[in-house]
Amino acid sequence: MSPTMTTTPALLRSLIDGRWEESGGELVSTNPARPDEVVAQGPRASLEDVSRAVEAARRAAPSWSHTPVHERGAVLVRAAGHLEADADTLGRELSREEGKTLAEGRGEVLRAAQILRYYGSEGDRSAGELFHSPRPGERILVTRKPVGVVGVITPFNFPIAIPAWKIAPALVYGNTVVWKPANTVPLLATRLAEALVEAGLPDGVLNLLQGTGELGGAIVDHPGIDAITFTGSTAVGREVASTAALRGVPVQAEMGGKNAAVVLADADLDLASEQVLFGAFRSTGQKCTATSRLIVVDEVADAFMERLIARLDAWIVGDPTDENVHMGPVVGPQQAARIRAGIGASVDRGARLAYGTDLDLPPTVDPTCFIAPTVLELPDEPAAGADPAWREEFFGPVLAVRRARNTGEAVDFANDSEFGLSASIFTQDVSYALDAMEQLKVGILHVNSESAGADPHVPFGGAKKSGLGPKEQGTAAREFFTSTTTVYLRGGRRG
Repeated sequence: MSPTMTTTPALLRSLIDGRWEESGGELVSTNPARPDEVVAQGPRASLEDVSRAVEAARRAAPSWSHTPVHERGAVLVRAAGHLEADADTLGRELSREEGKTLAEGRGEVLRAAQILRYYGSEGDRSAGELFHSPRPGERILVTRKPVGVVGVITPFNFPIAIPAWKIAPALVYGNTVVWKPANTVPLLATRLAEALVEAGLPDGVLNLLQGTGELGGAIVDHPGIDAITFTGSTAVGREVASTAALRGVPVQAEMGGKNAAVVLADADLDLASEQVLFGAFRSTGQKCTATSRLIVVDEVADAFMERLIARLDAWIVGDPTDENVHMGPVVGPQQAARIRAGIGASVDRGARLAYGTDLDLPPTVDPTCFIAPTVLELPDEPAAGADPAWREEFFGPVLAVRRARNTGEAVDFANDSEFGLSASIFTQDVSYALDAMEQLKVGILHVNSESAGADPHVPFGGAKKSGLGPKEQGTAAREFFTSTTTVYLRGGRRG
């Protein structure tokens, strides 16, 4: 398919109690590269549907929780196979709906399948713990059981991978789910739900509600929800946590990031410039783990910036469904306008536009949602720390740069943020890397690689104001999706 070809809009659907909903107000998903092009459309769920979905999830919960974990896992593995078989088609749909390149779209679909397979094997892992007792003839067991009905609220930037890493552990640990995806990326949500249904997921175990943000609020408020897992903005995450706390409902929230890359004087500058480029500008900077702050030690700053700008000169921005393009649009016009305003505010405060060329876009796309890869070098003064490009999460292809006099100042600059999700440090000295492990206040640290990235078998989540509740992924996920019972087990007297 050429970049200029369009297709008939796909059908969006909500799923409640095993039935695909065919009525309701209309929800429309458009292509950010061509906002007049409809990618998918279909009925929008109502507030009344939230109660129907929660009731369905509660009815399904007893049977699903008593289904052997190997059978629950087998459903996830079969769903992974469906995603893998359709990865090319789904990757193109993702690219058209969200703005990722084709390679990134296909890669995300395959990552979702990988996550499903990882949790599909949970039946082969430990189900609890056994402890010694100080009393004779007794053992102490810690067993785990599902928390119940989980509300899942997911963002636009990874429309199938983030839902997978929340829904897969929720399901395999025996919970049922009511899921509200971002209304800007509903198609890939439909595709994930379709894969799970085709894999044999019983009615009511997963309920998908397509629609506007008020549905998410209704899920958070609903008394039938036992736990809430959320990924999104810090402001909304705090509202979710506050509302849930009033009802005593646990929340797992992955929120904002203002992630720093630190380039020290001994760094491999070719490697560092490549990885900073990838971290800042892949996925159009729309990653919670994207590199949005760069600290370079003065000694190598000029040489590093020359390498980075040379790489940016070769960075192609355009229609994300063109195989030759490195970066597509941001997700929508409001996001684009907010990013442009942030860049302007930074420049007004004294930032120098080190890179931010006018885009030479093909005539097949609309420029509204396209932002040039932008590098802002902040002034060498304490006021630089108050610059919006340094403090605020623009969530776009914008990199704020500060120069540090030495390694200590570079680490201080990296910690100068209310967020603490991810960071990267570039050095050839293992001592500096070990120091960074102790000094950088983040949940994820990369040494000599980009700040973005996550693997399903290890914990994911941030420090400071980047996260609330237990971490996601890996065995850490069970801390949120299960509750424990400590059992003191002693036999009766014999004879």
